[in-house]
Amino acid sequence: MDWSLLTCARKGHITYAPDEEGLRGRLLVRTPIGDAWRCLRCGTYVHGEPHGTGPADRAPLVKRGRELRDAFIMRFFAVERGIRGVIVLLAAYGVWRFAESRGSIERIFEKEIPLLRPLADQVGWDLDHSKVVESTRHVFDLDARTLRWLAVGLLVYAAVELIEAVGLWLLQRWGEYFAVIATCFGLPIEIYELVEKITVVRIGALLINIGLIAYIVVTKRLFGVRGGRAAHEAHLRSESLLEVEQATQESDLRHPAAPEPAG
Repeated sequence: MDWSLLTCARKGHITYAPDEEGLRGRLLVRTPIGDAWRCLRCGTYVHGEPHGTGPADRAPLVKRGRELRDAFIMRFFAVERGIRGVIVLLAAYGVWRFAESRGSIERIFEKEIPLLRPLADQVGWDLDHSKVVESTRHVFDLDARTLRWLAVGLLVYAAVELIEAVGLWLLQRWGEYFAVIATCFGLPIEIYELVEKITVVRIGALLINIGLIAYIVVTKRLFGVRGGRAAHEAHLRSESLLEVEQATQESDLRHPAAPEPAG
């Protein structure tokens, strides 16, 4: 997939006219219907006035190719974190409301359980020893203070997930660091849950989090990996179309083409 073309089709092209004559000539084509400038993202020549002009070192740093693919993956993780954060936030609200109305809910529960007994007997469900019923009654035994603290813990967890989602969606470096650190703190809990009981959901969640940590640390060069921030920014600049054209121009000046022999 050509991520550059796909992004330009969705957001539009980005053109720039550098002040340097030699570099400007590499990005400009004269046509019968007007000038066409080369898009800094996909490399396609686009008719019309450039979107910007000025020195080459002030040109916008436009993500291309692999960087656009990485941005898509970061935003995929952002959506996953956002959905998880919203679910936990709703759970925190539910626990808080339950703590405030536990007595009335327990009375309704105990009143309705006998009505289910005929149906349970028909399907062979032992209500008196049902794990669901026993677990529900165990929750009713918790005091309101414990439930409120549980709601606060869930609220903090939801806030962490939503902050991760915002940072990753905006493609900010602080968001990448925050996501890695927060996810690392959650790994011991997920491993402990797997030790207690192995489920597909728990295995999937653990693999997603480990993959997120490895992917961000390696591709974004966090914590000094592969040269750190300086190497990451140098890589972004090296992928810029202006940088490529400027390097080609300098190479042509250092090694001019040999003149063709006379016929």
